[in-house]
Amino acid sequence: MNTEKKPEKLVTIYVNGDEFEEPDGEISYDRVVDLAFPGERGEPNKMFTVTYKRGPSKNEQGSLVEGASVKIKNKMIFDVTPTTRS
Repeated sequence: MNTEKKPEKLVTIYVNGDEFEEPDGEISYDRVVDLAFPGERGEPNKMFTVTYKRGPSKNEQGSLVEGASVKIKNKMIFDVTPTTRS
């Protein structure tokens, strides 16, 4: 029996125009925000709006809300916009 792990398959995604390689599968809201604005998630009075397009047929386009995840595919595009709570 072969117990070696297969290498993890990576896919390329774009977050605010920057290219990232992520493990194939799902990506969370938190991970997308961390890629777009490292270290800024969790700051009081700061929120982020995340939208995506070019996803798999199950979730081709839409919004990603805090606490949620979406399945990703190669060349999927995410846009993250910071907003300030008033």
